[in-house]
Amino acid sequence: MILPLALKSVRNRRFTAALTVLSIALSVALLLGVERLRQESRETFTSSLSGTDLIVGARTNPVHLLLASVFRIGYTTNNVSWQSYRKIASFPEVAWTIPLSLGDSHRGFHVVGTTHDYFDHYRFGQDRKLELVQGERFSDADGAVLGAEVAAALGYRLGQPIVIAHGSGDVAFALHKNHPFRVVGILARTGTPVDRAIHVSLEGMDAVHAAEDAADADLLAAAVRRARQGEPQGSAHETHERGPGQAGGATDSADRDHDVHRGHAHERDGVSDRTISALLVGLKSRGSALFLQRRVNELRDEPLTAILPGPTLLELWDIVGGAEKTLIAISALVVVMGLAGMLIALLTSLSERRREMAVLRAVGARPWHVFALLLGEAAFLTLLGVALGVAVLYVGLATVGPWLEQQLGLFIALRRPSANEIGLIMLIVASGVLIGLIPAYRIYRLSLADGMTIRI
Repeated sequence: MILPLALKSVRNRRFTAALTVLSIALSVALLLGVERLRQESRETFTSSLSGTDLIVGARTNPVHLLLASVFRIGYTTNNVSWQSYRKIASFPEVAWTIPLSLGDSHRGFHVVGTTHDYFDHYRFGQDRKLELVQGERFSDADGAVLGAEVAAALGYRLGQPIVIAHGSGDVAFALHKNHPFRVVGILARTGTPVDRAIHVSLEGMDAVHAAEDAADADLLAAAVRRARQGEPQGSAHETHERGPGQAGGATDSADRDHDVHRGHAHERDGVSDRTISALLVGLKSRGSALFLQRRVNELRDEPLTAILPGPTLLELWDIVGGAEKTLIAISALVVVMGLAGMLIALLTSLSERRREMAVLRAVGARPWHVFALLLGEAAFLTLLGVALGVAVLYVGLATVGPWLEQQLGLFIALRRPSANEIGLIMLIVASGVLIGLIPAYRIYRLSLADGMTIRI
């Protein structure tokens, strides 16, 4: 009896009810959207790296090193020498290492120079291994393996030539046209920054920069020869000012540089001058992580920073935790405003509905029937608003999700509500019912005589 009566009452005030439901729906969609974004971003960060015990880079802030080496956010302050890399790899506690060379890009996607150890030991999620859906690993200095998102966004296929550039992001500072790469493999989707990276060999990175150095040396030598012959210099790249008596030395130097370039890594006195941005380290026993971290941090040969990924990620959450709480608080206030709008609408309609309630009392309705009627309307409006808000959320995720993944690298799965989201939904419904108690109690207190009295 109460429910059909409540539905008819809401239908008679459908315009006001529709506005109330819409305000609740939008506020619920905003709150659940912020919560889903928070959960997915944390899961994406947490699942990006699994099984790595230490991350080593040049002396810097631990959070900066984590962001740069794993999530490709920001830059490393300096490089790690190849000698330090080999020394750390030779420690008896170390099971495997993955060198990473960063700093180049292709059409807004990061380029990662590494070795086959990257495909053998890199893990994500619950100890999941990288898999190729097409092609194979790079086997020479010209091969490139694309992440799933790179291949999908750029439409690249196997055999596609690509030219990388110095610098990362959408703005490239210098194209390395003298050494193009060729797509030899495409990785399966991981939902991590791996999807937005192009992977090449360290030898390929060396060859890229060597080709650029050789080209610069040729330009310098040509400029010096023209200067000695009294010819005009043809381009700004060939302009090179030197003092008296330095031209011949410059020519010899340029020729020597051109001759010794066999890669970006040179051998000088039997020592390679190759550098890398960071290295991932897997240990034979995780119990030795703290000991090796202290050992690396105290190396005298080179100032390095070794971090534990887990504790550093917690430190990152502490930094962004304030922003998360602020967003959730703002969303909660929006929900409160939506429920307050429903309360105002119900209280405002009481004066107009006093005669209606009096008639119900006159035909035999008990006071608790009138109380239940108002409470049922509030519960119905709240439930309808929550249901519509959840629908708006999923439609919005299906529509905006691909854009977020492509532009921000944030993959938001269309999955059923989590335990936290269900808890928020139940809290909103309970709050709507509790708010309905206020107008229900007021109408309950109105007597039959008060309802039938005409006020002037």
